[in-house]
This record gives sequence, C-alpha cells and structure tokens, in this order.
Amino acid sequence: METFRERGFLTPSIIYRSPTAIILSDAGETVAARLAELAATDPLAHDALLINCAGELGRLHAAGLCHGRPHPRDFVLNGEEMLYLDFEEEPEAVMPLAVAQARDIWLLLFQIASTANSRVKSMNDAYGAWAAKAPSEAAEELRKLIRFLRLLLPIARIVNRVRAGQDITRFVVAMTCLMMQPSIMDVLNM
Repeated sequence: METFRERGFLTPSIIYRSPTAIILSDAGETVAARLAELAATDPLAHDALLINCAGELGRLHAAGLCHGRPHPRDFVLNGEEMLYLDFEEEPEAVMPLAVAQARDIWLLLFQIASTANSRVKSMNDAYGAWAAKAPSEAAEELRKLIRFLRLLLPIARIVNRVRAGQDITRFVVAMTCLMMQPSIMDVLNM
C-alpha cells in the first residue's frame, strides 16, 4: 500500500497492523457494491464501470506496479478516483513484472466476462482500455498466456459439460470472449 501511495495511487490508511490482522480507514464504496446496484438499474453504466476498472489497471501497470488479484471487490470508488485494496498476493516476487501484470488483467477479464451485460463488447472495450495504458511487455505476456491457454479451452469445455463449476465456467466464458477479440486474434494468427 505504501508503494502504491508513493507512486501516486490512492489507498486507505492503515489504522492498525499486527502479524495476523490489519484495520484500514473507510475508503468508500467498493466497485462490486456499485456494480450490484447498477446491474438492474443501468446496464450501460454497469459495463462502463467494469471497463473503467480495466483502464485503471492499465494505468497502474504503466506505473510499474501490479495488484496481484484484481477483483471488483478490491477496487473502491472515492469520487472519480479508485483506491486499491487487498494486496495479499505479491506475484512480482515470484515472476517477472510483465507476467504478473498480464496475470492481473487476465484475472480481471475473467470477472468482466462473467458479469458484463454485453460480454463481447465489454471485453473488447476493457481490453482496449487496459492496452491503451499498459506497458507493451505486459500486453505481449498476455498474448503468450492466451496462446498457451487456448490449447486447454477444448478440454475445459468438455469438463464444464460433465462437471460444471464456477471457476471452469468463468474460464470457458473468458477464454471464449478473449479469443473473439480482434486485437488478440490478429496477434495469435501471425
């Protein structure tokens, strides 16, 4: 959290810290809570907020950071700015930063694929919002990840038919949507 603050990103203040617990200041409403409100009342604003999360993640990546587990419940709205929560994982400690950043957007795109009202359009817009700001090295690592994971997609579809689970369903939906993205397909077909 201190590193994020040093690089100009908002985070809540730490009120109390121990080896087993941390208490943070009130940071505002989570994106997940706002999405729940918008889901029924304003589907366009719902998807726009998801796309904004991807753009903010790209901005974070451009600053040389990664989140580790970006999920709408880990983004908090503070007026027009977003704060970041839940830094339990530190993937850049065990993998190159560009790979950790690719993992970040891949995980966020899973959430977008499973919750967006307009899946294909929102996935495309979210990827575009992220890619417009993210380092090219992270975008290349994402392409490598998708090249590899697309080989698992047929197996995942079969497993999903036999024994559907939330994670495998998200994987199938997200990978199917990612494979439909023109910007990704152009690179994969090269």
